[in-house]
Amino acid sequence: MIVCPNCNHQNPDGAVQCEACYTPLPATMSCPNCGTTVQTDASFCGQCGYNLRTAAGLQSSDDASASPSEVASPTLAVAAPPIPDLLPLDPLVPPDPLVAPPLPIALPDPPAAREPVPDPMPVMTPTPLPSQPESGEAAPPMPGQSSSATQLQQHTARLLHLQTSASLELPQSLTVIHLGKPNDRIPPDIDVSGFPDSEIVSRIHADIRLEGDAYYLEDVGSSNGTYINNVPLPMGNRHRLRPGDRISLGKGDKVTFLFQLS
Repeated sequence: MIVCPNCNHQNPDGAVQCEACYTPLPATMSCPNCGTTVQTDASFCGQCGYNLRTAAGLQSSDDASASPSEVASPTLAVAAPPIPDLLPLDPLVPPDPLVAPPLPIALPDPPAAREPVPDPMPVMTPTPLPSQPESGEAAPPMPGQSSSATQLQQHTARLLHLQTSASLELPQSLTVIHLGKPNDRIPPDIDVSGFPDSEIVSRIHADIRLEGDAYYLEDVGSSNGTYINNVPLPMGNRHRLRPGDRISLGKGDKVTFLFQLS
């Protein structure tokens, strides 16, 4: 049996390749001492330990003393088949020489087809600038511009007392305007002590604050309260005034002002 060196499959004697993995099997021979099958490249017999190298040297010397006719293998004596002669190749055909096409000749355009020569650009005469006014003189107004300078329109806020129809203009130079009656702490900017039923108004009653272009009303701790459109305004809360708002200082709607803007 021949064992495959790749997959260890046992193959029958004389097999050339493995039956399981088709790996080429090593060549074998019989041991000259015990007849066990061993590989031809082995040095000793695995069964009896015979030195196969010595046996191979004796066999090679016997083969050298033999005649050349005895050593020659019959397969070598078979004559090789004759090689047929090659057919002669056809001669190469030289290619045709390359001839460049003739270049087109540019002909001058007929007189009618030529573009007319443009006229030279006309010389522009500069327009004289208007004379500048001398110092001390007013410059003439530009077209579409009014001769008078535009004045910024400023809103004027007023409080209209509904019981007497008296109009009180709010000071434009103040950002906080105090409403009340004369006192030792903060003098009022809007004094209501001369109006009827002013006894229900506290000396420090309410403030009107100007922030940007908006007016805000705030109660600062009055005794009888402040009302906006018949709704009480809590102390510390601010209400943005709008034209037509009804401001009542105290209960009973006795001291009432109408906020106006013009």
